[in-house]
Amino acid sequence: MSNRHYEYSKSTSGNLYHEYSLQGGGKSNRHNEYKPTSGSSKKLKELLLKSDNQVCADCNAPDPKWASANIGVFLCLKCCSVHRNLGLDISKVLSLTLDEWMEEDIDSMVEVGGNSSANSIYEAYVPKGISKPKPNASIEERTKFIRSKYELQEFLKPSLRMVSSKSSFKSCASGVNIDSFYSPATSRNASDPSISIGTLKVKVVRGIDLAIRDFRSSDPYVVLALGQEKVKTSVISSNLNPVWNEELKLRVPQRCGPLKLQVYDHDTFSADDIMGEAEVDLQPFIAAATAFADEDFPDNVQVGRWLKSNDNALVEDSTINFISGIVKQGIHLKLQHVECGELELELEWIPLH
Repeated sequence: MSNRHYEYSKSTSGNLYHEYSLQGGGKSNRHNEYKPTSGSSKKLKELLLKSDNQVCADCNAPDPKWASANIGVFLCLKCCSVHRNLGLDISKVLSLTLDEWMEEDIDSMVEVGGNSSANSIYEAYVPKGISKPKPNASIEERTKFIRSKYELQEFLKPSLRMVSSKSSFKSCASGVNIDSFYSPATSRNASDPSISIGTLKVKVVRGIDLAIRDFRSSDPYVVLALGQEKVKTSVISSNLNPVWNEELKLRVPQRCGPLKLQVYDHDTFSADDIMGEAEVDLQPFIAAATAFADEDFPDNVQVGRWLKSNDNALVEDSTINFISGIVKQGIHLKLQHVECGELELELEWIPLH
């Protein structure tokens, strides 16, 4: 199982050392060396304000001062010591007040969403008779529970236990190695474009403040391309804020690249003019859909996130959710290579079966 993680939010920060030193009541004499950026720093601070993150993810002890950056949970000192014994390949432990945080560690925490999101996965199927340790539990009791939870992954839903025991929730939710879900037969034919792993339903919702390509308006339509397939919406005449609410379907080939979209202005007597384009990275969505498209998974759960960055066209962070047995993702894009224009989409996964 690959340990590759998808990191979609970029910043120029090194860590949060100075900021959390002040929150902890003391100031390090090294604080001038490490200056948190407003982006990643603010996101982690907001995450800490959530009520579920103000207790330890493993024993519910109040006011945790530690975190497992790759798993995405906040921990008390006692549970932190157990996590350290698991090894860095399972749990990367950092202090909120003493350690230097790298931007990818902050992004990892934010991407998971904190204790509730991680526990909804790691504690989804805790057997009867087994309970979380209490804040005053012994080290033996903590060790047994934490190893079962993270190292052995005994409380995950059965379909997720095929992943490596040394991967994190972040790996399962948005950076999973898709190859592990293919059968040997389909893996051997990975380059065959006729073989698909599912169907992507794209609802083109609306355009916002699109570019003018005629005298005062435009006649826009949207073209979607995935692999060797292309589909397009209907044309809406003389409208810079068109509402399509039109659903289109594309087969998802193995090793597929991004979903590419282009907006055009329809012209009767000349070539259609381009009104902008954008790409959607499908890997977080496909990984979440492949892992979580199961009827017995809890409803209304966030299972992944694609974060806005300078490297993508997102207007805002895009969450991937499991709703009524279906994996869905809402996306708000700013069109590229054009003076103005935005587009809203909704993705839905349709499995082969």
